[in-house]
Amino acid sequence: MKKFSFLSAVAVLFLISCSKDKILVTTTDPVGPAVIVPPVAPPTAATDSTLVMGNPSNATTNVADFSNYLLKEGYYSLSYNRDRGIANWVSWHVVSTDLGSVPRQDNFRSNPSLPVDWYHVDNLSYSSSGFDRGHMCPSSDRTSSISANSSTFLMTNMVPQAPRNNQITWAGLEDYCRTLVQAGNELYIIAGAYGEGGTTTAGGLATTIDNGRITVPANLWKVIVVLSDGSNDLNRVNNTTRVISVVMPNTDAINTDWKTYRTSVDFIEQETGYDVLSRVSTAVQNVVEARIDNL
Repeated sequence: MKKFSFLSAVAVLFLISCSKDKILVTTTDPVGPAVIVPPVAPPTAATDSTLVMGNPSNATTNVADFSNYLLKEGYYSLSYNRDRGIANWVSWHVVSTDLGSVPRQDNFRSNPSLPVDWYHVDNLSYSSSGFDRGHMCPSSDRTSSISANSSTFLMTNMVPQAPRNNQITWAGLEDYCRTLVQAGNELYIIAGAYGEGGTTTAGGLATTIDNGRITVPANLWKVIVVLSDGSNDLNRVNNTTRVISVVMPNTDAINTDWKTYRTSVDFIEQETGYDVLSRVSTAVQNVVEARIDNL
């Protein structure tokens, strides 16, 4: 009986540690063996492509393009960097029907879509690192179905993220985005990471984890295009369209208010070399990408 109670307690603690809440934790170590689940089939059709606003780095599905490898997971698309072990960027679209009542699946796992001879980051790769398995496309943006939510737990959608950054400041912006959707908007979001070296309260500065296989980024960025619900989305982006852009340092010594990290798309493009909204007309890009959101 005592053995059963102990295992039950461990299971409960594991579930709590995986959930993203507003309580800063000191560890996010996964428990138990690697999770093995059947591959999640992406949707066969979607009303809007995850790359409507563009492919920021011109990522391709050519395996020789190992630093800019395109993965289309149906619920989001991303550019993956084999040697960094993380995505360069992840792009997705959020509408009200994406927000349902499906709970977090918490099935962190390697991505079977990666070439077989590449290193596959799995659910144990962040163990004892002090960094969270930080979602780019959030679990809570994909709660319409089990397959949608499960897709966000592929490790190709994760970056090593300082716990305070992940659970408080970054999460605050994610929550705000969902309030915009619930208010009658749809969002096109592109998020990514660049640089090397993140800092946690527990472990200090680290440039890599998992025996050097995964780069710890120095900064995380996000661009959010806000449109009222509608169709023909790309052509509806104009000079007055609200675009929210942020760059946050990957550290626990971070301000809790995400608004303090607002910047311009131009700055993000300067830092990363990407063309973030490449399918938007050049004339509109010149206006909206220079502006810093202040609402």
